[in-house]
Amino acid sequence: MSRLQGKTIIITGASSGLGMEIAKQSAAEGASVVLLARRLDRLKEIKEELTRTFSADVFIYSIDISRKEEVERVFDEILKTVASVDVLVNNAGFGVFNEAHEAKWEEIESMFQVNVLGLIACIQMILPHMKTRRSGHIINIASQAGKMATPKSSVYAATKHAVLGYTNSLRMEMARDGVQVTAVNPGPIATEFFTTADPSGSYAKNVARWMLKPEKVASEVVKAMNTNKREINLPKWMNAGSVLYTLFPRVVERIGRNAFFKK
Repeated sequence: MSRLQGKTIIITGASSGLGMEIAKQSAAEGASVVLLARRLDRLKEIKEELTRTFSADVFIYSIDISRKEEVERVFDEILKTVASVDVLVNNAGFGVFNEAHEAKWEEIESMFQVNVLGLIACIQMILPHMKTRRSGHIINIASQAGKMATPKSSVYAATKHAVLGYTNSLRMEMARDGVQVTAVNPGPIATEFFTTADPSGSYAKNVARWMLKPEKVASEVVKAMNTNKREINLPKWMNAGSVLYTLFPRVVERIGRNAFFKK
């Protein structure tokens, strides 16, 4: 029997990219998956594929994570539909890469609403359920940008720093309630993320040779489910850079400044 057989996993931002890959690999491991995203048409296609390929139980909900009332409504429906929720993967998020003085206020608000407040809203809806069961796993997709900020991503980096701070505090709180909390900190992943983050395509082109494949990141996330894994950092060499930045920030900023501006 698969390790995830009979488990129910909620995945936000599940209509493409990393979220979709996590859904596929979770279904392949025997889990029931609850897929959340704005694009209902894409969710329907993914549900059909997972049902056909893996005979998986798949539930889909259209949702705008930035709207708290929608989060409350959808999670209420989910908790009435499934017997229990074992894992929540907070994957929904986006970024816009530009210099701080160029950032549009509506984009700043939207990034915080989706990347931070939406994530917190989902967690607040599921925590009482997991605490009562004294079981569960919350996996927050953060970023290496939450460990080491770089030029042209001040707002995005701020949201991911917030996610990591929240995740680290939550992990300590939930340790007494039997709920695991994991932060996932990937570098750039080859997904639709960059269509919004960098419409020019220059950043994706500059980092193409070491961009992560969503299948690889998803595999690490699925392997970590229902374990006590504290963090997943990918790629390892980039995480080493983040550690060096923590220890020697001035040196790393001076040496890496020009390279960082290639974003």
